[in-house]
Amino acid sequence: MRILFMGTPDFASAVLNKMIEAGCEVVGAVSQPDKPKGRGHKLTPTDVKKAAEAAGISVYQPESLRNEALLPILDELKPEVIVVAAYGKILPSYILDYPKYGCINVHASLLPKYRGAAPIQRAIINGDKITGVTIMQMEKGLDTGDMLSKAETEIGEYETAEQLFDRLAVIGGDLLVKTLERLDNIIPEKQNDEEATYAEKISREDGRIDWTLSADKIIRLINGMNSWPLAYTSYKGEILKIAEAVKCSASGTPGEITELRKNSGLIVTCGEDAVCIKTAQFPGSRKMNVEDYARGHEIEIGTVLV
Repeated sequence: MRILFMGTPDFASAVLNKMIEAGCEVVGAVSQPDKPKGRGHKLTPTDVKKAAEAAGISVYQPESLRNEALLPILDELKPEVIVVAAYGKILPSYILDYPKYGCINVHASLLPKYRGAAPIQRAIINGDKITGVTIMQMEKGLDTGDMLSKAETEIGEYETAEQLFDRLAVIGGDLLVKTLERLDNIIPEKQNDEEATYAEKISREDGRIDWTLSADKIIRLINGMNSWPLAYTSYKGEILKIAEAVKCSASGTPGEITELRKNSGLIVTCGEDAVCIKTAQFPGSRKMNVEDYARGHEIEIGTVLV
């Protein structure tokens, strides 16, 4: 089966690599244009581009999909199915309708829950215990298409969004390969729209910590915002970003730094219980272990984070 792959970040490249390992006939890969990164603003290839080129697969990076910009490539490659994983743009009808088997999406949630851009982060922030991957037939609606297959997995107590991204990419890649192998025999399952929820795109502002909340909710926010953009609070009028924390016991005003506990980290009280901050990025510093930071900087006990 001739497959055209469309994707951009590391989640997508992991799925593509699974297809390559399984011997799928990937005839081309479409990815977002290279973007400048770092201080030198050097153009950096996408993860999918790097993975595809390493496997000798031709890569196409149109600036836009409008005005049938991809049609000449489709006519050249003649894909029987298009696989999409975190491509980053809405596909117009001429792409959705082109292949014999249509366009298939690898979505990192158990649809119809968490349609939208940030299903992994929202699942962690909301305290879900179970998540997974859905392989679905794409249509014009946002993640509304018929479901072809699903795979579930538990979310670890302190699992971060970055860690879950990596796991779901592997799960999704394996599930996709199995789905493609039996595509002719699958009976699609319609989604129940009444059960649908929306996973809104994550913004930096979503990461601000409200210390009046329980430690459990604050830790879920910290984990859900790791590795980007990181949960944050205000420390002496500047931004303190928090990457890793665990639940502990302490008493005090919500947001109060009560102790620097050896082999544990910085203890901050919450509306209920407390958190022990283990890894953070203090103002003017890089992300690092809190105890290492404290060896060269004074942390004032009694300071209230807001």
